[in-house]
Amino acid sequence: MEALQPSEDAPPPADGRSVTAIKRLVIRLAIFSVLWIVIAGIDPSSWIIGLPTVLFASWSSLRLSIDRPDNARLKLSGVIRFLPYFVIESVRGGIDVATRVLRPRVKIEPGFLRYQPRLANPSARVVFLDSISLLPGTLSADLRDGMIEVHALDASADLKPGLLRLERLVGRLFGETLDEARA
Repeated sequence: MEALQPSEDAPPPADGRSVTAIKRLVIRLAIFSVLWIVIAGIDPSSWIIGLPTVLFASWSSLRLSIDRPDNARLKLSGVIRFLPYFVIESVRGGIDVATRVLRPRVKIEPGFLRYQPRLANPSARVVFLDSISLLPGTLSADLRDGMIEVHALDASADLKPGLLRLERLVGRLFGETLDEARA
């Protein structure tokens, strides 16, 4: 009896990586489809724009997550700690800016502060840089040579405690524990 040999034009057997990639794609398609329904409603005609949008968002998300080091993944415990902080600081920041606009007597002394982040993970640094704007009256303006330049509406205010707390929370998102002695 002759042994069966795979034909030359048969697809290669699925390995664990391709199955994982398909699962990741399906999950992303489901998430972005649900988000599209939340945004656009259940009108089938919305899928004229929604389908390409969902496909592009899923593809982009998958491409951006490829070849990330394992330590760049978010930690659930960090997310649970960060979400309330994110919501509270977003509201506080909005109230602060609205107060400064509606009450012109509120102190405005714009300026810059340089801050040396202690985060080792590049993904954590990006999230930290983007999250600085959550702090009332602040905006990350530049990142050069490992230093972040923070624009503040009131440069005389002590921003360092808020930046340290934010950095610790972002570090926990990625499983980093920051050395308090270096603060």
